[in-house]
Amino acid sequence: MTLFEPDPVLAAQPEFDAAGPLAARMRPRTLDEVVGQDHLLAPGSPLRRLVEGDAPMSLILFGPPGTGKTTLATIVSTATNRRFEQLSALNAGVKDVREVIARAKAELNRTGVQTVLFIDEIHRFSKTQQDSLLNAVEARHVTLVAATTENPFFSVVSPLLSRSLLLTLQPLDDAAIGKLIDRALTDERGLAGAVTLDDDAREHLLHMASGDARRALTALEAAAGTTIAEGRTALDLRTLELAVDRAALKYDRDGDQHYDVVSAFIKSIRGSDADAAVHYLARMLEAGEDPRFIARRLVVHASEDIGLADPTALLAATAAFDAVERIGLPECRINLTQATIHLALAPKSNAVIMAINAAQEDVRAGLAGNVPLPLRDAHYPGSAKLGAGKGYVYPHDLEDGVARQQYPPDELVGRDYYVPSTRGAERTIGERLTRLRQIIRGR
Repeated sequence: MTLFEPDPVLAAQPEFDAAGPLAARMRPRTLDEVVGQDHLLAPGSPLRRLVEGDAPMSLILFGPPGTGKTTLATIVSTATNRRFEQLSALNAGVKDVREVIARAKAELNRTGVQTVLFIDEIHRFSKTQQDSLLNAVEARHVTLVAATTENPFFSVVSPLLSRSLLLTLQPLDDAAIGKLIDRALTDERGLAGAVTLDDDAREHLLHMASGDARRALTALEAAAGTTIAEGRTALDLRTLELAVDRAALKYDRDGDQHYDVVSAFIKSIRGSDADAAVHYLARMLEAGEDPRFIARRLVVHASEDIGLADPTALLAATAAFDAVERIGLPECRINLTQATIHLALAPKSNAVIMAINAAQEDVRAGLAGNVPLPLRDAHYPGSAKLGAGKGYVYPHDLEDGVARQQYPPDELVGRDYYVPSTRGAERTIGERLTRLRQIIRGR
């Protein structure tokens, strides 16, 4: 197959390759067969209008692996009776893009048939390569359907993004994955009833899929092959484990184990036990926990239990979250591990959360007096007549950059919310805070 010949997996012809991978054989052929992306498939949605109404519209499909990006690209091309060309950003250059566009323009002029150009992993295209698409997309010489697992606002050039409709695909939930598994077990394109799936094996398959349909069907195919080769019809948990080399963990993402393991994860970090924290991280990842959930917990923990005792903790946690969004599994497990170890080894302080808790308690109790006149906005007409801004001391005018001045309402003068610990960087912060309060309050 040359670079520009349609991929047989993507051709979506009525006949399928019975020897092809199960995930390819079971690829949905119509929008009605697509599962798990209901927010994109509602009647009147842009995607449905594009497929059913033949509207010329370029798409950027953003989502994790195995959520249906290639499937939707295929459906767009076959449902609209357009030519289909595919490029992979891994091995295509500007010259390849221009050749596809030239053929598309020639075909459009000769027959009036438009070309759908599917570019997988467009985030791997350089800015120059992406720019080479702009004129053809704007002139509608091609309908671009591009897929990316990375945030397109970072990985796709703005002009191309503005000329395309961005559709965000969500990780498939267990119900969607389960529907695809059940379909593959019985459908003639799939296993055609050759095997059945034990309940515990099905549960393990759902967990290990982690929202990725391709991963689930690939594992199912491998385990089913072993089952059939051994002369059996019931696919059990042991066979599935051997086929995918992954032990079934006692972990229910919707039940007690979910909360117990994540609780132990956070408490291990809070207790500065990096080894235990990494163990619980591994358990969550192996059980198919959403890495974004783990990253969110790290971001919260960085401020709740570390705070300014290590000001870099929040930076490490948010960087890990960003890596999860941009890279995804399996690579982002390394970033999550680095952040976990960083937070576990950091000095601990809960002074930040205690400060906001105390302040909110006072506000709820009614301690929210008037803003002092010197601090009020003095930019609107008539503000001077009300005394707004009068007497304000601009700190930059002073040598030390700190002025003796009342900032809180009268009811809260002298109230301390932030009480730093003596651990880590907060020891120095506490000393500075004491000096600042003395100057500001005139003590």
